[in-house]
Amino acid sequence: MKIAVLVSVLWVCGLTTVREAFLSWSDNQAMEIGKSMRANGRAGGWLDTRVVRTEHSYNYKLRATWLSPDVIRASARIHQLHEGLDNEKTMELVGEAEGSGDTVILVEIDPREGSGIIPNDWAAFLRPKGDGSSRAVPGANHAELKKVKALSGTYRRDYAYDVFWLVFPLLTSEGEPLFADGDQEAELVVRVGGKEGRVSWKIPRSIRDRSREVASRRPDEGT
Repeated sequence: MKIAVLVSVLWVCGLTTVREAFLSWSDNQAMEIGKSMRANGRAGGWLDTRVVRTEHSYNYKLRATWLSPDVIRASARIHQLHEGLDNEKTMELVGEAEGSGDTVILVEIDPREGSGIIPNDWAAFLRPKGDGSSRAVPGANHAELKKVKALSGTYRRDYAYDVFWLVFPLLTSEGEPLFADGDQEAELVVRVGGKEGRVSWKIPRSIRDRSREVASRRPDEGT
């Protein structure tokens, strides 16, 4: 009995150590982790095919950062280093960010020429790459998340781009995991002004862990 209790305590302590390992990351390590989940793309082609409606942009620069659990911790660590936060406050930043939804993607859009205005009806979908639309989930724009420090990514704001915080579910509408064990890459599809752009990432282990966490608690909601 005593051995079982000791093993349990050691396991919990070990898990806590792993979760708090980011508190020893250097500034460069945190930046590299954020960089690994930052992808660039474009919605629309290179050629300007407008004839009359030149007030519309003919393409849109696209940049997206998947704020995975690792990136959230990298962002929190950078705030800790730059603001002199203690470990407890830094862990609070992580908890606040992870409480914002299943997973968040920071989307940046820069219209090329035209009015410079992004249509209000633009949309984004997250799905396994190569799966078409069968498991795509829509993102919901939450402007208030700009106040959540650990959801700021690891790069300074580029004011040439409009910035959006999109929350995506990690379960499909049928309650199935968005990413199956065999899925290797995730794809973000952005449709803006009648044009489509895509960026993709390898699915990180931290997202798979997050998906399992979401799936395990979802049936209990509303009971």
